[in-house]
Amino acid sequence: MPVWRTWRYRWPVAVPARLASTSALPTGAILPSIERISEYCDELTAIRRDLHAHPEIGFEEHRTSARVAELLAGWGIDVTTGVGRTGVVGVLDGNRPGRTVGLRADMDALPMEEMTNLSYRSRNEGVFHGCGHDGHVTMLLGAARYLAETRNFAGRVVFIFQPAEEGLGGARAMLADGLFDRFPCDELYGLHNSPHDAHGRVRIRPGRAQAGAGFFDIEIEGRGSHGAMPHMGVDPITIGAGLVGELQRIVARNLDPTHPAVVSVTEFHSGSAYNVIPGQAVLRGTYRFIDLADRDLIEARLQAISEGIARAHEIWIGLDMRRVFDVLENDPDRAADAIRAAAQVVGGDRATADAELTMGSEDMADLLRVVPGAFFTLGHGSGVPLHNPGFLFDDTILPVGASIFARIVESRG
Repeated sequence: MPVWRTWRYRWPVAVPARLASTSALPTGAILPSIERISEYCDELTAIRRDLHAHPEIGFEEHRTSARVAELLAGWGIDVTTGVGRTGVVGVLDGNRPGRTVGLRADMDALPMEEMTNLSYRSRNEGVFHGCGHDGHVTMLLGAARYLAETRNFAGRVVFIFQPAEEGLGGARAMLADGLFDRFPCDELYGLHNSPHDAHGRVRIRPGRAQAGAGFFDIEIEGRGSHGAMPHMGVDPITIGAGLVGELQRIVARNLDPTHPAVVSVTEFHSGSAYNVIPGQAVLRGTYRFIDLADRDLIEARLQAISEGIARAHEIWIGLDMRRVFDVLENDPDRAADAIRAAAQVVGGDRATADAELTMGSEDMADLLRVVPGAFFTLGHGSGVPLHNPGFLFDDTILPVGASIFARIVESRG
C-alpha cells in the first residue's frame, strides 16, 4: 500500500544586489530632480529599513508614530499625534500665502510572516511590511525634511501619516477625529509603490480608479455527528461548500457582465477531527465593485442566498457585512497636477495618466471623498507582488517619491 506524503516548502527570497545597496542607484534608475533630497538618500534608506524591521499592524503603530513625530519635530514641523488613535499630522507653512496641500502616507503592516533573507527583515513575528507602507512613510518624511529646510512654497502643507489602511478603517478613524476640520486642506495627494512597473514609472487614472470593497462573515450552525453516521447530523461543511458555489454566481449571473465586480470567499473554517462531522462552519471573504448599485445588488444577493440556504436545510446562518472602502476617485484636475509634478522628476515619458482600473482597494478613497485630490503609483520594478511573503521594496526609489511629493507642493502655489 503506497504511503502518501505532503511537503511544505519555504522559499527564502534572494535579494538582488541592487536592492541590498544603500547608496548606489541601479543601472537605468531615475535620479531625483531635487539634488538636496538625493544627498540624504542613505539616511532615508536607514529610516525605511528601521521601520521595516519593526512593523506594526493597524492601530498598533505606536513605535512607528513616535518615530515619525520625533523626526518631524526635529525638522521644525508642528506635530499632532493621536489623530485617529495612532495617526500623526505635521503642519508646515511656506514663505508666502497660498492654498493648503495635504500629503498622505499609510503606516501599518500586514499580519503575515516575512519570508526573505534580508538583514533587516521583520523582528516582529507574524507582522510584515509586505505592502511597502514603510516606503510610503519614508518618502513622505523625505519630502517633509526638504520642505522644512527650504520653505520655498506658497501656503501650507499638511503631512498626514495614517494608521490602519489594511482593512481596519484608519482613514475613517482620522475623519471621525476631525482630521479636515482640524487641519483643513484644499487638495490631497498620495502614492502607492508598484513592484510591477519599471523603476520611476508614475501612473494615475483620472476619475474612478480603484474598487470599493466590503468584507463578510458567514456563520453556519449545523448539527454535529459521527463521521460514519452523517444522517444523524446536519453537515455544515457540505452546506458551506454549496454556499461558496452559489456566491460565485452573484457576479457571473446577476451583474451586468460589462461591470467589474468580484466576490471571493477567502476563508473556510470547520472541523477538528477525521471522524467528527462538526456543528459549525465559518466562511469569510470580500466583495469589490466600481458602481454603487452593484454593491447594493451584491449585498442583497449575499443576504438572500444565505437566508435561502438556511431555510432549505432548516438551520441558522448568520451573515455580517461591512463596507470597508469607498470607490477611489481621482479628481481629473488634481490628477493632471500630480502628473505634471511627477514629470519634473522622472520625465514626461515616464509620468502618464494611463493607469488601468483595478479591483484592489485603498482607504485613501475615504479621504478623497472629503477633499479633492489624486492617488498615483510609483514603480520600483522588484517584480514580487504586494502582500507576498517575499515582497521586496527597492530603496533607490525613496528619493524619487520624496521629490515628487515635494514638487507637488512647490508647484501648487
